[in-house]
Amino acid sequence: MKRVIKSANAPAPIGPYSQAILIENTLYISGQIALDANTGELENENIQKETKKVMDNLGSVLNEAGADYSNIVKCSIFVSDLNNFAAINEVYANYFTSDFPARETVEVSRLPKDVNVEISAIAVI
Repeated sequence: MKRVIKSANAPAPIGPYSQAILIENTLYISGQIALDANTGELENENIQKETKKVMDNLGSVLNEAGADYSNIVKCSIFVSDLNNFAAINEVYANYFTSDFPARETVEVSRLPKDVNVEISAIAVI
């Protein structure tokens, strides 16, 4: 059975999709960008702050589903400039302590709202 997960602490979808879908014990989290859930403003002053907001938004969706970062088994990171990889990776690493999730990082030509980073995740609860 499919259950839609919606967190008031993460930004509302900007298109026809859900923040996350829970099927049995697997949570599929849609790509998160650095939108503030309260103001709708982008937090993209620099790549570190932008990445932190993205990860915090992922955390809000995880929490709504009764999970946390330790439940993540796979992340997909989309970046507009792979030169930002080291800075993104530095922030990303702060959210995991061990048993890091599988991951890919892909440079793309453009992301929604012209952000610099978008991250999606799969978690097992």
